[in-house]
Amino acid sequence: MRTLPEPLQSWFDRRGWQPRPHQIAMLDAARAGESALLIAPTGAGKTLAGFLPTLAELAATPREGLHTLYVSPLKALAVDIARNLVAPVSEMALDISIETRTGDTPANRRARQREKPPNILLTTPESLTLLLSLPEAREMFGGLRRIVIDEIHALAGTKRGDQLALCLSRLSALVPGAARVGLSATVAHPDALRAYVAPSGRSADAKLVEVAGGALPDIDIQLPEGHLPWGGHMGLASAPEIYRRIEAARVTIVFVNTRAQSELIFAALWRMNEAVLPIALHHGSLTVEQRRKVEAAMAAGKLRAVVATSSLDLGIDWGDVDQVIQVGAPKGVSRLMQRVGRSNHRMDEASRATLVPANRFEVIECVAALGAVKARKQDGDPPRPGGLDVLAQHILAMACHAPFLPDDLFAEVTRAAPYAALPRRDFDDVLRFVEDGGYALRVYERYRRLFRDAEGYMHVRGPAIARQLRMNLGTIVEQPLVKIRMRGGPMLGEVEEWFVSTLRPGDNFLFAGQVLRFEAMDGVVAMVRPGGGPGEPRVPAYGGSRLPLSTYLAAEVREIMHDPSRWSALPDPVREWLDMQRLRSELPEPDGLLIETFPRGGRWFLVAYTFEGRLAHQSLGMLLTKRMERLGYAPMGYVSTDYVLSAWSAFEPTDMETLFSEDMLGEDLDEWMAESSMLRRTFRNIAMIAGLIDKNHPGAEKSKRQMTVNSDLIYDVLRRHEPDHILLRATRAEAASGLTDISRIAALLARAKGHIRHRVLDCVSPLAVPALIEVGREWVAGGAEDALLAEAAALVEEATGGAESFEGNLNDVNEALPPAPREPRPRKRRPGGRS
Repeated sequence: MRTLPEPLQSWFDRRGWQPRPHQIAMLDAARAGESALLIAPTGAGKTLAGFLPTLAELAATPREGLHTLYVSPLKALAVDIARNLVAPVSEMALDISIETRTGDTPANRRARQREKPPNILLTTPESLTLLLSLPEAREMFGGLRRIVIDEIHALAGTKRGDQLALCLSRLSALVPGAARVGLSATVAHPDALRAYVAPSGRSADAKLVEVAGGALPDIDIQLPEGHLPWGGHMGLASAPEIYRRIEAARVTIVFVNTRAQSELIFAALWRMNEAVLPIALHHGSLTVEQRRKVEAAMAAGKLRAVVATSSLDLGIDWGDVDQVIQVGAPKGVSRLMQRVGRSNHRMDEASRATLVPANRFEVIECVAALGAVKARKQDGDPPRPGGLDVLAQHILAMACHAPFLPDDLFAEVTRAAPYAALPRRDFDDVLRFVEDGGYALRVYERYRRLFRDAEGYMHVRGPAIARQLRMNLGTIVEQPLVKIRMRGGPMLGEVEEWFVSTLRPGDNFLFAGQVLRFEAMDGVVAMVRPGGGPGEPRVPAYGGSRLPLSTYLAAEVREIMHDPSRWSALPDPVREWLDMQRLRSELPEPDGLLIETFPRGGRWFLVAYTFEGRLAHQSLGMLLTKRMERLGYAPMGYVSTDYVLSAWSAFEPTDMETLFSEDMLGEDLDEWMAESSMLRRTFRNIAMIAGLIDKNHPGAEKSKRQMTVNSDLIYDVLRRHEPDHILLRATRAEAASGLTDISRIAALLARAKGHIRHRVLDCVSPLAVPALIEVGREWVAGGAEDALLAEAAALVEEATGGAESFEGNLNDVNEALPPAPREPRPRKRRPGGRS
């Protein structure tokens, strides 16, 4: 008996293929009307498994109208999947229409899709929200049978995922019989994703189809020839080795962790590209046209390599990619596996990948990641509760579609997994905000967007409000950006406004893979020409672009460092580094907190080996310096890496139990957050998503500076007159749970309680050198590179007692420590003695 209906079985037979068991399982789930989550390794045919039921049903019963909705986190992925679907549909001679619907879809096609939707529509969460806000949404989606959510792990737990979950719940209300399919290769919390897939919001109501096995990837670690850097995070020291690996392969994706790093790595590779290999650059700040050009060249096999950020992490199938190079530590096991899976996109053949750590701490992290891959571990935090700002946007969108009763919408919203535990009070407060802005803002006509009729139905106040909503839909809120245009040429992309504000005419900077010279601002556009000349060009940095270190990898790094029996996997320079640390101080314990203090350059330094990621460390540093100030240590600054927090002060810090007490997350946190500009920035982002402040207006884009001023004014009004306003509550919750990583800090302080080891040293320890290199970057105002390298050499000699020489081991730009400012000798410690 054939397992597939005709003509699908014949199509498989012509290729000599057999459907995999999980593909048949997905067909069976569809026949039973079940929603399902498919977890399968890269190359296992997940996309085909997701679409097989659709092709089978439409082959058996051709029809008009929308049958299957496919939702992707990336426009590029939706376009790629559409292209890959068209071929088999054509070869089977099926009468199935397939189209994409994204922000790049032409207006005439969007209008036609509303009147005559295709059988299969591929879209993104933002475009789906817009479609559901239309009055004709019920007619458009009335015949929907299946919803396929690709790369579901990349959406769940994010604001875009909240937006999609609310849309899925609305689709279930419009079309109760539509089944859902979730597809993912990397899942750390399958039950949470099953709940996300299930129309009821309960994990038990979605079938789990999980594919075990798959070939383990072949991953090695590449160190630079010569000296292994002590600090820095760009990985430029290994550029020659990266280039040689590109030369030896057919097609390579070089993944990096930040956009700034992508520019630097690309520039380094291009400088040594004597063979003129076609190498491209891809990151989110380049124009859509440039990114599409690179994607098309990759698909056509015209590139040997592309340097990319997370913009190419997900699912696009370029079968010719035979190796992946990850520059810098991966920061997460699941993220690493996602990237490695871009190589040799086949389930039963090993993907090839190389990790290129930028410094010695990153070597340990890479070794920890390799161990996790071999043990088939996954990591990542479980999805958090849904955002109230996203809910506000959704409520207004649903009102634009049709009037609703609050009780009905609340029941619908709480069937979405992220909002399953939403208190009715929060829902009512969000609804009140959408209705008239709330108590403090209701006097302003512009915030009155809904009204209630005599029967209790909520209506949108007019078509102008609906137009404004659709112009501002979405949950992606970027920092203020400035467009970069070549004088007399094309637009190149965007960089953050603060970076452009630091440029003077004639300054060189690196962007879009080339050196540019800033000329002047032309309105809101930065005009540039090709640059060059003496001195290193500056590199734009982007706020929030650093990938967070996962809790799992942080714990593994602590375990490896403390257990010499696990050092055999480490290269000689790292083992020697750890041995020197044992001799001169001690190694951090897995379940405690090692803190070192020592005098240097007229300051007292405190170095805490916290291992909770840069985001948590930045917040902890603010709290720590406030507490140091209260204790009279006169703090002067702090810096953080993913592994270490370092602060420096005028007086010797001694009372570590008080400095790192759990109570700093009480009044200290509240006081800091109240004073910090972070809350204002967070409020601005939430206000834009919730619709309090519009990004776009008919005919013109609103000034970013104007948005900031407006949000600050409203923030002050609400704090003064309505401190419990729902958007202020959302702001405080987001700042505590996301932007500041308070949960990681709390776990650290709890772990350290009663287990703090304080070592008072005469000089810097080997493990502290990378932290002081970061301190050096804070002190540098210019490019005195010889002095910087000389001071870094002195640091290494000081930490090792001359046991290791420094021979240009910090090749990254501005990654070496400058001379410490000349100040008086360290002052005597304050009365009270050492604790």
